[in-house]
Formats: sequence, structure tokens, C-alpha cells
Amino acid sequence: MEIKVLGPGCSRCANLEKEVRNALAELDVAADIEKVKDIQQIMAFKIMSTPALVINDKVKVAGRVPKKDEIKKYIQEEM
Repeated sequence: MEIKVLGPGCSRCANLEKEVRNALAELDVAADIEKVKDIQQIMAFKIMSTPALVINDKVKVAGRVPKKDEIKKYIQEEM
């Protein structure tokens, strides 16, 4: 599973990454997590605001930090 956290490095982006790691730990799922800070790469996903969560190249949420349970649901959908 490939997970990307899109954002310029703001505190909300860091919080999203932390919540993703917590959700993965609770589900006992291994995944590659990549922080994408490059604006051109972020724009390729056609999102209007950050942070954004991308799992297996599918944008799951953008412009907010979802709760851990919501992140876990997205991860389970992609398993």
C-alpha cells in the first residue's frame, strides 16, 4: 500500500502524517508513507487545498485532517 500526505509542511500536514501512522499501527498494516511537498506534484492530483491524503493514487480527502477512524476506513477500503 502506498500512502502520500500532500502539503507544504504545515502543522496540519504533520498532524495528518501522525494520524496516518497511528491508524496504520492500530490496524497492523504496513505501508509506504511519502510526504509530498513539491507544488507541481501536489497540483498533479488536482486538489484545491492541503493537506490531502492519497492512498494508492486515489485522493481520499483534501483540505482537512480527517479523524483517525476515518483514515482507518480509507485504509481498509484499499486493502
